[in-house]
Amino acid sequence: MGADDDCVVVPNGNACSRVEDEYIRRHHHHQVQDNQCSSSLVKHVKAPLHLVWSLVRRFDQPQKYKPFVSRCIVQGDLGIGSLREVNVKSGLPATTSTERLEQLDDEEHIIAMRIVGGDHRLKNYSSTVSVHPEVIDGRPGTMVIESFVVDVPEGNTKDETCYFIEALIKCNLKSLAEVSERLAVQDQTEPIDRI
Repeated sequence: MGADDDCVVVPNGNACSRVEDEYIRRHHHHQVQDNQCSSSLVKHVKAPLHLVWSLVRRFDQPQKYKPFVSRCIVQGDLGIGSLREVNVKSGLPATTSTERLEQLDDEEHIIAMRIVGGDHRLKNYSSTVSVHPEVIDGRPGTMVIESFVVDVPEGNTKDETCYFIEALIKCNLKSLAEVSERLAVQDQTEPIDRI
């Protein structure tokens, strides 16, 4: 897979590499019920892990790379259980979302959140994002994996629900890559010597 390729894992099969599958198996645990859909998306970013993680881990500032977020107000000390009230830009079928920080692991580079309120149809939504170092074109790069599970709203199919959420996540991951890669150019990270 090239650095610009996205990979979507579907329940009945997948289109990812063994490395990606192993990270998903190890870090992305969702109990999927009959009335829910779930999938995992992978993005390869041409920026070192520390830069990508510095954006992803900021539960209090998702607007740094998520283009649909206009504002975020956090309640709590940014520890597990902290809540954020996210304002969503117009054009989406929502204006607010209340989200709870479920996991923040700076050693394994994993963050997880759950939606607990808001004016939208995403019920029982939870997601996990993990970031992993890799080498892209001889330079430090990062593999970002985001997985989710959510109830299928009445009147929608599993496919429709997954397609909508995957489209939002792909947009967020594309923006994350663009922001991270801009930072990486400014950082001037040295190439990794090939062995």
